[in-house]
Amino acid sequence: MIDRDVISSAMYEAMRLAATQLPPDVDAALVAALEAESDPLARRHIEVSLENARAAAEGEGLVCADTGFPLFFITAGSRTQIEGGFGALHDAAAEATGRATADAYLRPTMVDPLTRANPGDNIGPGMPRVLLSFEGDGDGLEITAAPKGGGSEIFGTFYRMMYPSDGEAGILSFVLDAIREGCYAGKICPPAIVGVGIGGTADLCMALAKEAAVLRPIGVANPDPNVAALERKLFDAARNLGIGAMGAAGTSAVMAVNVETAVTHTAALPVAVNAQCLVGRRWRASISASGDVSFTGDPA
Repeated sequence: MIDRDVISSAMYEAMRLAATQLPPDVDAALVAALEAESDPLARRHIEVSLENARAAAEGEGLVCADTGFPLFFITAGSRTQIEGGFGALHDAAAEATGRATADAYLRPTMVDPLTRANPGDNIGPGMPRVLLSFEGDGDGLEITAAPKGGGSEIFGTFYRMMYPSDGEAGILSFVLDAIREGCYAGKICPPAIVGVGIGGTADLCMALAKEAAVLRPIGVANPDPNVAALERKLFDAARNLGIGAMGAAGTSAVMAVNVETAVTHTAALPVAVNAQCLVGRRWRASISASGDVSFTGDPA
């Protein structure tokens, strides 16, 4: 049985690492984007972002000051047992989030949507967000902490219930319009990781887009060849929009376009877009049944 305090400590450390270190695949993608970019201003934006990230990794601040929404994506096995049951995961996440906020690894950005009152600890109804799924017959936990920046969420979220007759052409048009709108004036802090959800219900479609943006390793294609082909079309088209890092001219608007799909109603074609900003914050904690914990910036 996994101790609740072990889970809370692992969540805290994963969130701290996510706020202060670039994931290796994101770091490599930014370096590649810098090498490929020819526009001087776009190049300078990427250079500054990498310089900030290097400083943060050495203990000087955060990879980005906007630590946004505290998200935890958790995967358990069929034999996983937790002290206090699975309901304890949210309490552990709240404890970890409050501690990370008090230690200044998270800014207190969560407020009441109506009164705008700020509790000061990023804890309230719905936050921190804990998304639990089950996979395999293991007995451990995989926890990905993702402080998702406000800019990417506010300006990089789009949804449309399309008609089936709109087909692939309609999907391409909608997604590229969303990328153009989000990158305008650097609102989503490009180079972005763009997640696209296609199918399911409206809420499932949005969830697919977010998970595609936040959890998918850069450079890993969807295993379905038809979906992978759509990803390539979208990526190539996005690189030809004439938009570079932070909305400057150039070609570096996106680092990846990741598409996830679900079956849907015969009369429906829901499509969602969710962007992840250039620092791509996420860090993973793996907890064994015996309580051993390891951390990695490499996606699952």
